[in-house]
Amino acid sequence: MAPITPNPTPPNGFSDVEVTEELAANFLALDTWAFPMSQGVPELLTWASPLDWSRARALRAADRDGLAAIHASYAFSRFPVPGATLAAAGLTWVGVHPEFRRRGLLTSMIGTHFADCQARNEAISVLTASEPAIYGRFGYGLASRTVALTLPRGAALRPVPGSERVSVSFEVFDAAKHLALVSELHEHCGAIAPGRPGWATRETPQLQQFFVDDPESVRDGFESLRILLAHTEHGPSGYALFRRKLDWDAGQPSGLVAVSEVVAGDPATLHALWSRLLDFDLTHAVTIRLVQLDDPLLSLLVDLRATKPRVSDNLWVRLIDVPAALAARRYAAPVDLTIAVSDELLADNAGIWRVQAEPFSDNVSVTRADDAQISLDVRELGSLYLGGSSASALAQAGLLTGSAEDVQQLSAAFGWPLQPGVSWIF
Repeated sequence: MAPITPNPTPPNGFSDVEVTEELAANFLALDTWAFPMSQGVPELLTWASPLDWSRARALRAADRDGLAAIHASYAFSRFPVPGATLAAAGLTWVGVHPEFRRRGLLTSMIGTHFADCQARNEAISVLTASEPAIYGRFGYGLASRTVALTLPRGAALRPVPGSERVSVSFEVFDAAKHLALVSELHEHCGAIAPGRPGWATRETPQLQQFFVDDPESVRDGFESLRILLAHTEHGPSGYALFRRKLDWDAGQPSGLVAVSEVVAGDPATLHALWSRLLDFDLTHAVTIRLVQLDDPLLSLLVDLRATKPRVSDNLWVRLIDVPAALAARRYAAPVDLTIAVSDELLADNAGIWRVQAEPFSDNVSVTRADDAQISLDVRELGSLYLGGSSASALAQAGLLTGSAEDVQQLSAAFGWPLQPGVSWIF
């Protein structure tokens, strides 16, 4: 491939550091500068680490001890895209020591990350951003949004036939007992046709171990992790992970239920799980952060307004290899369009690409072309890629150009029956 810009070579005065697990204390020390926290490095070293150290990177200043900047990535070998899966890199743990900001370290690290993706044949890079203003300039497009809810206790749900026949058990989460089942249900439910793009699973051993770690110092007064397990006559059908916190207001119970994840394989299971979550004694509200914009809960709530919904960004997508990424996904409508992609950072992506595909078929062709019907930046292509953004909406914002007919064809083809989204922060 053509040389990468930004250049992965470190700026003057800085050098690459070979990262191994023996460098964990230094890695964590830098992380506490980038993301302030009350815990010190000695305690952090006792926690499970989500990192595969072979995918961790660091920079050091020539005249300083310690690290100047770090980043890492998670190996998503089967990342869900519309109608398929492909290898993706989950960019994470990006941090620069405050003393070395504005020195080009982030730009260098992004270049290194892109080069690593290319070497591993990872066609896309994905992330959940700590600050949404950072990554657009590197070609990441906002690909999915989620909504956070604060539901009052007893919030009314519309009835769902069969919900009363779903059995639900209340248990303290135990990794030995629950982890394998939770992992299986999470992946299975995300893949139920037509499949939810972006529904990344915690597929590496390190992420699995980190997922079940439950340090008391980060609970903020909440109890240890609990789980609701749902069963139908066919077997396990879903789960909810949550914690409670007891509180009082003028002598009245004012406890909270913090829900981290609800996964259900059918409507009755979803209704049964939420019915229990909304009916704990000594509580007044239930919170959940990462609800997909088309999550069935939003349709079941009688009074959505009472949940104080707050929309936020979720997944950001960067196409590393445009033709490979476009050929990997499926399309919701017939498409035969030529698309001019601009990419200031990865030269091989730039140019005009002809995309031909039959609806919901693996009969997809992506080739070079001479004349473009659609023009957009790779950032907007990342926004479209998982099916969560409308080409017509981007055109109305002036971020994509083409005739009305061609833009409509692009919107129909790149859309997907389910909105994309991921249920956890990485």
